[in-house]
Amino acid sequence: MTAASATHAPAIVTVTLNPAIDHTIRLDELVPGTVHRARSSVRQAGGKGINVAGCLSDWRQAHEPPIVATGFLGGSNAATFEDFLDAKEITDRFVRIPGHTRNNIKLLDEAAGDTTDINLPGLMPLPVHLAQLRTVLATEAGQGAIVVLSGSLPPGMPNNAYGEIIASLNRQGARVILDTSGKPLREVLAGDPDALPWAIKPNQEELEESSGQSFSDIRQMAEAAHALCNRGIGLVVISRGAEGALFVSERHALLGRPPILQVPVTVGAGDALVAGLVAALVEKSEPERVARMALSFAAAKLGQEGPTLPDRAAVLAQFDAMAIDRLGASFAP
Repeated sequence: MTAASATHAPAIVTVTLNPAIDHTIRLDELVPGTVHRARSSVRQAGGKGINVAGCLSDWRQAHEPPIVATGFLGGSNAATFEDFLDAKEITDRFVRIPGHTRNNIKLLDEAAGDTTDINLPGLMPLPVHLAQLRTVLATEAGQGAIVVLSGSLPPGMPNNAYGEIIASLNRQGARVILDTSGKPLREVLAGDPDALPWAIKPNQEELEESSGQSFSDIRQMAEAAHALCNRGIGLVVISRGAEGALFVSERHALLGRPPILQVPVTVGAGDALVAGLVAALVEKSEPERVARMALSFAAAKLGQEGPTLPDRAAVLAQFDAMAIDRLGASFAP
């Protein structure tokens, strides 16, 4: 994108309704029921939308408009997020509510190479805070904006809350990408067509849960995703961990597979994939490039701690390593 065209770039807004301060503790080995001595302890701004905003800000070039981040923050410990947003040059449109933003604990087991998450409950926004958020979205997410709704809902918000937000954003002409799970995802997928997002990013387990099916192969998974596209969702991206992702629209199904990588930390790769999807949409990329961009963001994020992406060269270096295959012929209606 050139400097002249930057003024025509769509606004990018990430929404994190239930953010957290991620308290990451490294252990030599996690042994339940015993006392541990941590190797290190780090606290960072967290939450799925925060992670997406951080990756997109690292990818953004200086002449491009800044990423906008909103949602709810506890006013008593907002400094952790304010410092992060300021350092990343992300526009802070978070609504402050009384109290402390929750902490999520991540126990990194060096011996096993995996992570145990302990997610604490978040703050409960009041109607006045929801009204303030609606005002932010009405201001920041106009025609053509790309809005990412990520993560769980805070206590007190009904399971159909995302559907109500999406319906409003759709009326404003924004394109919405939803990355959530459980009842909030099921409520959206069972809702009215005018409250469906433009794209969703479930993993296989989340898609099985929301569809009531169990998939024995890629074809069944693609058919379930295609059925959602027939209902009005533009793109279904099914993340498959180390096996890559499946990208399905009404017209295509692409299976993307990264090379086999051995990395110590995989936290945040799914959020980076969403960021890559947004970056490709901004470029108005063809489907194969969308898949390569999303997977390259995820691969480049591996091993990076916190809401951070390496430089553009490191991301682009992943492109040719991605295997992108088209699945069969067209689907049955």
